[in-house]
Amino acid sequence: MNTLDYGLSPELVASLQNHKPLCWFNPAYPGNLPDDAPTSDDVKAAEIRLHSSSGLLSALFPELGENGCITSPLKPVPQLQKRLAGSGTWLLKADHALPVAGSIKARGGFHEVLAYAQSLASDAGICRENDLSVLKSAEARALFSQHAIAVGSTGNLGLAIGVIAAALGFRTVVHMSTDAKEWKKERLRRRGVEVIEHAGDYGAAVDAGRATADADPHCHFVDDENSRLLFLGYAAAARELAAQLAELNRPVDADHPLFVYLPCGVGGAPGGITFGLKAIFGAHVHCFFAEPTASPCMLLRLAAGRRLPVYEIGLDNRTEADGLAVGDASPLVAPLMAAQLSGVFTVTDDDLFRGVAALADTESIAVEPSAAAALPGPEWICNSSAGREYLVRHGLMNRLDDATHVLWSTGGSLVPANEYDRFLARGHSLLSSAKQ
Repeated sequence: MNTLDYGLSPELVASLQNHKPLCWFNPAYPGNLPDDAPTSDDVKAAEIRLHSSSGLLSALFPELGENGCITSPLKPVPQLQKRLAGSGTWLLKADHALPVAGSIKARGGFHEVLAYAQSLASDAGICRENDLSVLKSAEARALFSQHAIAVGSTGNLGLAIGVIAAALGFRTVVHMSTDAKEWKKERLRRRGVEVIEHAGDYGAAVDAGRATADADPHCHFVDDENSRLLFLGYAAAARELAAQLAELNRPVDADHPLFVYLPCGVGGAPGGITFGLKAIFGAHVHCFFAEPTASPCMLLRLAAGRRLPVYEIGLDNRTEADGLAVGDASPLVAPLMAAQLSGVFTVTDDDLFRGVAALADTESIAVEPSAAAALPGPEWICNSSAGREYLVRHGLMNRLDDATHVLWSTGGSLVPANEYDRFLARGHSLLSSAKQ
């Protein structure tokens, strides 16, 4: 297949094939959402469900304390900003520190499992609307023990689903590729979760899990590629961020633009957050995804305007960013992002490890490599020629001093110390080599 067959420019294809970091700006932005897009009422229902679950989650997970909320801090990172010479105000949305599950996947994963449990309990007559406290009762647990929840995952979604489903009493199965991180598999097994390994990549694990679940009428499959419940759970995070920005006196309007940088795998988490933020802030928020140079699946799908797995242009989807190692973007999320996403930039594995070291050295923050993918975002937007064209086109060039840049860190707090030490050592080695 030649480059013309891809529907992409030869220059873009060559850069992607050569693993050259780049920033692609969406020519269709801003656009119109498809007719079947989720609504504001759908997002509101997810917000209510998650808020109503606080008492239940507090009982299931004492480490959450009395409020039982799955929330993360929004942290100023002035020393990181100084090192990377960024303008405006930089903040880190610290989803790497989300309690219990330790990653952004807790938002969507917890929401879907809670919604499924609520539906089963309601059908059985043991749960009233928005009264989720009964889901921890002996009667509910007996009901849930007759059902299974399954998911295909590279690791973090499996951890989130496994933790909450097992705590509620479901039989829980996580389908993972053989090259997923071993410590994540072992952590799931310690929770009583069945881990089934598959040859091939993330997509193969999802396909196998979906097929197995389809054959069992008492098994609910959490479909990372196509789940609205996951998507809406992530979208609910936008309201949390909006409240935190207000607490920090960071307005978002025509004079104070908001830029948000989100690591992207299959697209559900960053897509849901983007959807939620656009509903609140409209044209005043500009969202960008970060993808590994080996796995730019959302970039390819949006740029080509059709399904285009990374393998078709000769990429191997092999990256240390296991949570982002996805060969084909979500068919649910891609049409929504075609209208709402400002662009996608790519990062090498070396970029990721340098980012891990930079966060540790400047802010004493520990993340896994995939969670550092957002860090190059402000440089691409504010200092590249294509970025400046975007800023001029949207009337933002004179607003950068008053802009807010939110870097979304997506996982890392549960990484074993020896694994993190390896990340950090590689990052420091790369930084030292760059200075020589």
